[in-house]
Amino acid sequence: MSNEFDYTKLKHVTSVDQSDREVPYNLRQSGPTKVEMLISTRVRKSPYWHLSMQAGCWRATVYNRIYHPRGYVKPEDGGAMVEYDAIVNHVTMWNVAVERQIRVKGPDAEKFTDYVITRDATKISPMRARYVILCNAYGGVLNDPILLRISKDEFWFSLSDSDIGLYLQGVNCDGRFDCAIEEIDVSPVQIQGPKAKALMKDLCEDQVDFDNMPFYGLAEANIGGRSCVISQSGFSGEAGYEIYLRDSTLYADDMWNAVLDAGKKHSLMVIAPAHHRRIQAGILSWGQDMDQQHNPFQCNLGYQVSLSGKGEWAKKGDYVGKAALEKMGAELKDGKKPYKLQLVGLELGGKPIEEYAPDFWLVSPESGGDPVGFITSPWYHPEKKQNIAMGYVPFDGTLNANGFPKGKVGTKFKVHLPEKYSDTPGTPVDAVVVDIPFKESFNANTREVVKG
Repeated sequence: MSNEFDYTKLKHVTSVDQSDREVPYNLRQSGPTKVEMLISTRVRKSPYWHLSMQAGCWRATVYNRIYHPRGYVKPEDGGAMVEYDAIVNHVTMWNVAVERQIRVKGPDAEKFTDYVITRDATKISPMRARYVILCNAYGGVLNDPILLRISKDEFWFSLSDSDIGLYLQGVNCDGRFDCAIEEIDVSPVQIQGPKAKALMKDLCEDQVDFDNMPFYGLAEANIGGRSCVISQSGFSGEAGYEIYLRDSTLYADDMWNAVLDAGKKHSLMVIAPAHHRRIQAGILSWGQDMDQQHNPFQCNLGYQVSLSGKGEWAKKGDYVGKAALEKMGAELKDGKKPYKLQLVGLELGGKPIEEYAPDFWLVSPESGGDPVGFITSPWYHPEKKQNIAMGYVPFDGTLNANGFPKGKVGTKFKVHLPEKYSDTPGTPVDAVVVDIPFKESFNANTREVVKG
């Protein structure tokens, strides 16, 4: 066969308890099915699409209904791990224009933003950003964007992979908040790696004081003669920045080429978003590690929700999902289990996983038997010389020192890897629950991961 699975014998896995979901994760193991992506006009090409092609992009996916480059170095030339070397040793640029920018602007911009996120928008100062989540009325995570506060009455939601722009317009369909909600022509790139600051200093010259720029700080600058907002943030755990280009459909080439020129002496490499490095940092990917049927507690985002009314992010007023989240928080405090599966970190055996997983690989108890969970984000950790992963296993009620759910460190499981990565084909590998993150981030509060 062309692939390692016999598709005529696939069975739907039902032993993983997903009874608290209306639409269970699809756990059929179909393997790396080889198809060609159709490029058509019903999905948007970002302003940087042609530039990614020039840089050698050879594969892509779709994210937020935009074509998203996901590979520049081909497998025969070393693949994704060559890109990993670039981000941990030098500096990289990513085309992340798929992070659509939804602007909320007007007298009630703060009030509206505060209502749709679980944190307190009033405590975000102008020209600062934060990682936030938006939940639905049932407490499910709709999106986990970076929220940029440009001014007193203007916020940008830099979206992960769900079209929250339509949702935000729907929340205000009756106009009860005096603000305009619309997508704007702003497209980001990420500059990530240990040489990021040096590159940004050369690129911006004296426009920005990068030495005193705080994490999630914002600054205005012209790059390639074009207006940009710069954020000290990123999706990697390495030192990094995001450049948000205004009027990007007009000026993409100017900004992009300016970065390439300034990056030559810093060994800049254009790469795909570094999922190998973000997994190490414990950074979640919406749609992969959680979706709208996961609540914040089960995917390690409980710190985003204040249940006591105390602390920096205490919410005093109402917000979407508050009642559901308060109920879950009370049940957890009482020792109850309001959901079935908990996201955990795992170290596992097998041959090095140096490519994206095409399936949610199954997890069974240490003693064997039917699968009870699944892997969402696996990769090989070169420094540990160990496969690592995030995945869901049955929630056992364990809480961390902050009172939030976690996996019990040391709990053992078996993981069913495909033949490509198995030490012995047909035999699951050993796995053990470990703390997340697997590797510390340059910024200790990247995605503000709370260790157990």
